[in-house]
Amino acid sequence: MKNKQAISNYQLPITNYPLPITNYQLLITNYQLPITNYQLPITHMMKFFDSTLWALIRKEINQILRDKQLIVLLIIPPTLQLLLYGFALNPDVHNLRLGVIDYANVASSRELVSAMTENHVFVLDAAPTSEKELSTLVEEGKLDVGVIVPPDFPRKLENKSAEIQVFVDGVNANTAGIANGYMSQIIQQYNLRLAQIQANPPIIPEVVFLYNPGLASSWFFVPGVMGLVVTLIGTLVSAVTVVKEKDTGTLEQLLMTPAENWQILLAKIVPLVILMMGDVLLALTLGMVVFNLPFRGSVPLFFGLSGMYLFVGMSVGIMLATICKTQQQVVLTAFFINLPMVQTSGAIAPIEAMPPFFQVLSLLNPLRHYITIVRGILLKGVGLDVLWVHVLALLAFAVVLLSISINRFRSQLS
Repeated sequence: MKNKQAISNYQLPITNYPLPITNYQLLITNYQLPITNYQLPITHMMKFFDSTLWALIRKEINQILRDKQLIVLLIIPPTLQLLLYGFALNPDVHNLRLGVIDYANVASSRELVSAMTENHVFVLDAAPTSEKELSTLVEEGKLDVGVIVPPDFPRKLENKSAEIQVFVDGVNANTAGIANGYMSQIIQQYNLRLAQIQANPPIIPEVVFLYNPGLASSWFFVPGVMGLVVTLIGTLVSAVTVVKEKDTGTLEQLLMTPAENWQILLAKIVPLVILMMGDVLLALTLGMVVFNLPFRGSVPLFFGLSGMYLFVGMSVGIMLATICKTQQQVVLTAFFINLPMVQTSGAIAPIEAMPPFFQVLSLLNPLRHYITIVRGILLKGVGLDVLWVHVLALLAFAVVLLSISINRFRSQLS
């Protein structure tokens, strides 16, 4: 009996060993708790894909993909407009037709005429024999500039008081002003060579062109055309899409669904914004490949602010859709709104060349702020520390215009 009791006593510690094992199992169950937390975003995502909003977004995406005209409108016009404006808009003047009457016909006068044509701004196109013939050619538009060198030119040149007569066709005021400036610079350089200025002048200017060393005019115009294209296409596409649903009656069918008004509006905006971001990427790629446009700034900042501006264009388009009843009215009204926006944005003409009143008025133009942002990011490589004023203005326009368009859209749906 004693031996049996001893054996049973020896078994008591063995029965105590499984107790800590149950504690370890509790810890294992505790370690599994965070795994359920990771599953929470997945469940929320699954709920989103099962929601009414996602169903409406899928419906809009499928409808857009079936609309071949809309796909063409989003690809072909932006490409053509960017290439056309990028090559055609050029403030530089070359190959102006020049006519010269050289009565002196000496080495100094021939050197002056050669100086006028050596930089390819002026091209010697005619050598009339009389002043009447020269004025007739200018009057008929066959010459842009006419020059008359008097017969006493070499004698007066020795006395440092020679004069020549220059006729400029002033019908195109911009070209005439540029031609006058070029002619004045050429004559000034010619005078400096004749004067044989001192070898060591007291002031030697060293001019450095920042951000655009080659003075390529396309680097100025292409960012402006990018904003122009996004504005025109975004406004028209969003307005026509909503008006088209009003014409076909599908908008009334959406009202029969359990979807809220904000869900219907958001489902229309989100796919269009994604498609328009593709237009922004297309315009940026064409600018960099075709026109060698640099990209010196932040890529996320550029696309983020571009997306913000797209909401501005979409809100304007939806507002037009609530006002107009047909697609023809949308196109005409969009043309009436977009044209002043383009003219006062600085996309084509510099803002500094506008009258003071329109310079102040352009501050109410969201396109001006977006173009300033695009040029700052692409050419200068600046960030929010420099562009924050324009970013705040763009954000204010987006909030105000989107709120107005949402309220009008809701009132129309109700």
